[in-house]
Amino acid sequence: MLIRLLPAVAGFMFFIIPLFPPFITLTSVSVPGVSLVPPPIAVALLGLMALIALYGLVLNVTQRGDEVPTLGPLLLWFGAGILSAVLGFDPAAGAVFLAIFGFGIVWHVSVLRYYAVPGFASAVYHAFLLSGILASLAALLMVLTQTPPSQYAIGHGRAIGTFILPGELAGYLIIYLPLALAIARTSHRTTLRALATIGLVCGTPAFLLAFSRAGEVGLAAAIAGLVFAQLQRFRLRSAAAILALAVIAIGFVFNAHHNPSENSTRLSIWQAGLGIVQRFPFTGVGPFVFAKIYPLVRLPDGEPTAFHAHSFLLTTAAETGILGVAAALFAWWRFIVILRDRLRHANSDHALLASAVAAGLLGTWVQGLIDTVSVVIFGLWLPFMAIALSCAKYGLAEA
Repeated sequence: MLIRLLPAVAGFMFFIIPLFPPFITLTSVSVPGVSLVPPPIAVALLGLMALIALYGLVLNVTQRGDEVPTLGPLLLWFGAGILSAVLGFDPAAGAVFLAIFGFGIVWHVSVLRYYAVPGFASAVYHAFLLSGILASLAALLMVLTQTPPSQYAIGHGRAIGTFILPGELAGYLIIYLPLALAIARTSHRTTLRALATIGLVCGTPAFLLAFSRAGEVGLAAAIAGLVFAQLQRFRLRSAAAILALAVIAIGFVFNAHHNPSENSTRLSIWQAGLGIVQRFPFTGVGPFVFAKIYPLVRLPDGEPTAFHAHSFLLTTAAETGILGVAAALFAWWRFIVILRDRLRHANSDHALLASAVAAGLLGTWVQGLIDTVSVVIFGLWLPFMAIALSCAKYGLAEA
């Protein structure tokens, strides 16, 4: 029974990723955008995720599957977050997202252990591709109709959709577009190729209309990374050319749909973030406590409020200290080592799929250097690290 339910549960989890951003409304911080999902529905969805996580725990305890070489590092990362919360200024502030991170570890483990189960990969890719199409169409339609007016105004006419901020839509599509391209090129199933092609057609304009500068650099890095991984000759020159063209293009539309005053806000926020790190270097101030501490350390002429440090590494350092940064980097280092080893033994199609997912993850890291995108960290990184490793070993499986 547990195994028979697995494809449906896995498909559901990958389908609802665009609905993860409204979870921010359940925290104690003010929402930096407009949520289209009412808090009661967000609570219900979070409760459903908790039930799915419980199902995943029972499944993994009672059913055999593949090994999970990344579990130890991920648990260390999770433990560093819990320690920082306990020692921080407001342990309850990050409870929701620590719980989601814990769900993500169960999700990651389940993908790695049961990817080859009949129906699993097919459900995952069909659900994820369809979900991306719907999310992109929703974002495009909302921009064209300028609805809801509050979101359109706050976003300066940028595509957002079911996400809270344009950068979140961009981060989601940085993962989505390279994978859709790889599936369109390698899948032997007509429905999957069709969904991937439609996803590219819908997702590309949605990404462009998000006007996310960090996202654009991130997607350029993802494309460059995929080109570098796939080409045999001139790959370094090609990757560098892609990045150079992206930087030039962003230069021409640098302030498109942005308030020019936003250009200097990150500098003051970064300085305040460094101030927090200097004061609390080992375990930080606690997950999701940055917004509460920021007013106490900001510069006199700095941005009045800040939800995070606009950098994944700086936010992690400020909230979880050196221990949190070390744990996060160790988890990623372990993932890279295992992926590199699996790619050495992968055939061309498997390598393309795994490289596409890895390129998307690289792109989100580049985006994360100058922004902190919660849906990427808590909804995309852990499951797609597992997808990359599984693709290198099994490809699309029977999908």
